[in-house]
Amino acid sequence: MSRNLVIALSALGLAATTAPVIAQDASTFRQCQSCHVVTSPDGTNIAGRGRTGPNLYGIIGQQAGTVDGFNYGPSLVAAGEQGLVWTEENLAAYIEDPTGFLREFTGDSSARSRMSYRARSGQAEVAAFLASAG
Repeated sequence: MSRNLVIALSALGLAATTAPVIAQDASTFRQCQSCHVVTSPDGTNIAGRGRTGPNLYGIIGQQAGTVDGFNYGPSLVAAGEQGLVWTEENLAAYIEDPTGFLREFTGDSSARSRMSYRARSGQAEVAAFLASAG
């Protein structure tokens, strides 16, 4: 959205306040794209190029550990079986510390995540991007 259009729409109270946030979220997803993709069911690639992790299209609202064709670790599957459904909030917490999140959620001090990456910033933005992209 051009700057002049944003100014004009803002003056009318019509500005789409999410447009700048979504652009920022997409750029924040870069930290995830070496392992993950966001590809719609029709094959349209929205973001990412990695194949190590599961496709994250439609992940918000989905039971954890259930993307077809992906071999999840037992702790994430157990969390899903215990009722973990991805929301923006808990996905952001998982991205920050995957193993710590699973240990807390499952109550199992030996739980481990196969996702070794821990985001130091941008977790909420990544979760918001995934919510908007799927």
